[in-house]
Amino acid sequence: MENAFGNALRERRREVGMSQRELADRTKLDFSYISKMENGRLPPPAADTIVQICRVLEIPSDQLLALTGKLPSNVQQTITNKESAQAFLREAQEFGLSDDEWKKMIRSLRGLMGRKR
Repeated sequence: MENAFGNALRERRREVGMSQRELADRTKLDFSYISKMENGRLPPPAADTIVQICRVLEIPSDQLLALTGKLPSNVQQTITNKESAQAFLREAQEFGLSDDEWKKMIRSLRGLMGRKR
């Protein structure tokens, strides 16, 4: 069974020179839980926990969330509660956008809203 999330988590943790115990301490998670996730013995955690882990590892949460198919609760709530957000995503989905096309849409949206990042 493929363990893309666990492998990516381990790789990033090692890149920043952090032990499993240190990551556990900084995220308030159990050390054995992190070990089991990295080794594919447990499924990825809830989206909000992934966001917390990504903050500690100093990477955008999208990097690990995309490997799990999960959305943070605040994003999910926005989509769930806004009819227009659902319609927008449905329209975008019908185009079958590539990852590069999604990134282009993000840049366009930021330009439209006058935001840079």
